[in-house]
Amino acid sequence: MDDAVRLWHVTVTVAGEPYDLSVTHQALLRLHRERPFVNSLRYDEDRAEISYWEEGEEMVDAASLALRLWNEHRDSAALPPWKVVGLEVVERETFQARHLVTPLAQADVQPRRF
Repeated sequence: MDDAVRLWHVTVTVAGEPYDLSVTHQALLRLHRERPFVNSLRYDEDRAEISYWEEGEEMVDAASLALRLWNEHRDSAALPPWKVVGLEVVERETFQARHLVTPLAQADVQPRRF
């Protein structure tokens, strides 16, 4: 594999004071228009989770870009004034392997408010 085109699956979680859901929804739609590579946006009154694919030679390259995503679009997309509280960056093979694995037993899964 050519390291220059290595793909990373990125999930950024931001959180802060509660914000009106309809305002957050519209802001996230603007973010999606500005950054169409986003493949998942989940949100609640006080947090949002953004998942997408990023290119980078090393994981730290993808992580650095991910940590700037929210702040770089805060004004243009009118995003809530939340801070990054979580970041996950995994290589494509790891991400794909996770979604192929069958659990050994059913877990007690509780719904999230996203």
